[in-house]
Amino acid sequence: MQIQLRRFLLSFAALFSFLVFVSVCGAQNPPQAPKPKVRTVTAFINIERGRYQIQVSEAADFLKKAKTTFEKQGYTVETLRIVTQPFPEYTKGVSRAEALQFFKNLDGVAQQEHLMISIGPAYLSGEEGGAQADLLADILKNTKSLYGTVVVTNHEGVNWPAVKSAAGIIKTLADNTPHSEGNFRFAAIANVPAYSPFFPAAYHTGAGHQFTIGLESANTVAAAFQGASDFADARRRLIDLLYPQAFDVEHISVQIAGDQGWNYLGQDLSPAPSVDASIGAAIELLSQQPFGASGTLTAVGTITSALKEIGARRVGYSGLMLPVLEDPTLAERWNAGLFSVDALMSYSAVCGTGLDTVPLAGDTSVETLGRMIGDVATLSVKWNKPLSARLLPVAGKRAGDRTEFTDPRLINGVIQPLNTK
Repeated sequence: MQIQLRRFLLSFAALFSFLVFVSVCGAQNPPQAPKPKVRTVTAFINIERGRYQIQVSEAADFLKKAKTTFEKQGYTVETLRIVTQPFPEYTKGVSRAEALQFFKNLDGVAQQEHLMISIGPAYLSGEEGGAQADLLADILKNTKSLYGTVVVTNHEGVNWPAVKSAAGIIKTLADNTPHSEGNFRFAAIANVPAYSPFFPAAYHTGAGHQFTIGLESANTVAAAFQGASDFADARRRLIDLLYPQAFDVEHISVQIAGDQGWNYLGQDLSPAPSVDASIGAAIELLSQQPFGASGTLTAVGTITSALKEIGARRVGYSGLMLPVLEDPTLAERWNAGLFSVDALMSYSAVCGTGLDTVPLAGDTSVETLGRMIGDVATLSVKWNKPLSARLLPVAGKRAGDRTEFTDPRLINGVIQPLNTK
C-alpha cells in the first residue's frame, strides 16, 4: 500500500508540472523533434567488499528493468551505469595488492553485466590523499570498465596538492595504457555536484539506492535552432522543445521509482553529443559560423541559459558539454585549428564542462598538465560552477600527429601545439 501511494504521489507531481507547461506553452506550437536517446540510466549504491557481487547484481537487475520501461515508451537506452561510494571508504584496512585484486574482480563483474562502474573520487588530504591517487592510477591502469576522479577544489578554493596528484595520474595512464586510452576513464573535477549520471565525473556520498538519467539530446538542440530568426528566438524554441521532452523522461523515471522502490533524483540536462549527434553542428546552426569563430561564445551561452529555464528535477552539470573528440563537428574544427584550449576555457565561463577529451602530445609534462587543471579549477572557483578536465596525452605522439584511439566513442583527431611559453 505504501509503495502504491508513493508511486501515485510521484506520478501526480510529474504530471502536474507537465500540465502547467502545456497550459502556458501549448498554444505556441513548439517545434518538433525525435525523442532523444537516453545516454545512461545511472544507479548509485553503497557496496561492501564481502557482498559486492550481490549488490552489483541487484543494481544491474534494476537498471535492466528501467531500460525496458524506457524502451516500451519508444526510447533507445545506450548504457547502464553504476556509481559506488568513494573507493577509499571500502578499501580501508586492506593491502594495496588486495585492493587491486578486488577492483580487477569488480571490473570482471562490470564486463559480465555489460555495465560501466564509477568508483568515485580519491579524496586528497596530504600524504594519505597522495597514496589514494596512486592507487586510483593503478586501478584504472589494470581495468577496462572502471572510472574514477580526483576532486581538485575544496571549501578553501583550489586544492593544489590534488591538482598535482591528478596531473600525475594522467601521466601514468598515458604512459601505461594501450593507445593511452586510460585517461578516457579519468577526470579532475572541480565543484561538480554529486549524482550526475555522466562519467567519469559521477559520484555520490549518500545512502545509495538512487538513480538519475542522462540524455543524448544534441539533436534536440539542432532541431530547435532550425529556422530560428535570432538568438532570442532560438532560446525560446529550445525551451519549448526540451521542456516536454524533459518532463516525459521525468514522468517515466517517477514511474520506475514507484515500481522498483528506488529513489529518482533527477536528470542532467546537459545535451550530451555523440558521433551521430553533434552539439557543434547545433551551435553552428545558431551562430551561422564555424565553431570557434565570433558568435560561438554567444551561442553556447544561449544554450546554457535555456537549460536553466527547464523546471524538471536537475542534477549534475546541467550545462553544455563540449567534448572535442566525442563530437564530429568539434573534432573537425579542432583538427583545422579553428579553436584552442584557451578558447574552450573562455566558453567554459558561460557553459561547461571545462576541458573534455582534449588530445595532447605524449611529452606534455606533469607540470603543464597541472597548469591546465589548475586553470580549470581556478575558473570553477571564480564562478562557483562545475567544471572538469579530461585530458588525453598520447604516448609517442607529437603536435601534428593524429591519435589512434580504438574506443568507438572517440573520434581520432590531430594533436595541436600548446601555448606553453
